[in-house]
Amino acid sequence: MTAGPAGTPVDTSRPHPARVYDYLLGGKDHYPVDQELGEQMPDLAKAGVAQNRAFMHRAAGWAARAGIGQFLDIGTGIPTRPNLHQIVQEVDPAARIVYTDNDPIVLRHAEALLVSSPEGATDYLEADVREPEKILAHARTVLDFDRPVALSMIALMHFLADEDDPYGITRTLLDALPAGSCLALSHFTLDFLVVDQEALDRYRSSGITLRPRDRAEVARFFDGLDLVGPGLVTATRWHNGTTPASQGPEAVDTFHVGVGLVR
Repeated sequence: MTAGPAGTPVDTSRPHPARVYDYLLGGKDHYPVDQELGEQMPDLAKAGVAQNRAFMHRAAGWAARAGIGQFLDIGTGIPTRPNLHQIVQEVDPAARIVYTDNDPIVLRHAEALLVSSPEGATDYLEADVREPEKILAHARTVLDFDRPVALSMIALMHFLADEDDPYGITRTLLDALPAGSCLALSHFTLDFLVVDQEALDRYRSSGITLRPRDRAEVARFFDGLDLVGPGLVTATRWHNGTTPASQGPEAVDTFHVGVGLVR
């Protein structure tokens, strides 16, 4: 155990999804326990998280070009350039972004790296997605909820078990947003993979909840929303006016993704 920002404890004895994700992306902001778990995962996992992050880049850029100037990013992870605010503020320098994550180490990096353009704003809240009302209360101090907000939940909800009510949490967040807002979501799936049960068991035995969901289950997160083209697809196939992802041998189908508009 070590201390994070403002004395917040950081448990270095157990892996954390944000830090394992950082390792898989080739980052340096993780502990040996995170690297150890990451090294046990197949190469497919590394390719999958890279494709997932590329989807985030495309979806965030699309939302900014569609005129949405406010973003609530839950499950931010350890900052890896380009970060969401850099993508959207390149389109709209006045864009405002609220980042949220539950790992204290993310806050430490956020204070240094999630810095806004002069015209816009970035803010960070240490909170868990299981606390949607807390997240919304803080976000309202930075964002104008009378104008559209892009809710970004990238590679997040598969860390919630069914008993955590992931659909109810998502609905609570979406119900707070006005018409014209959107949800950008990606979710780990086993629909296209031969299940390596041993690898899954190793991951789960680390103490991290992992609940892959199939296409129909992921589609439920978009209930009541209007999916924008190309709909609910895999990460490598979502582009909607952006540069399509490579469909070469490195393309990996491990995430269902989509962007849905609030009516």
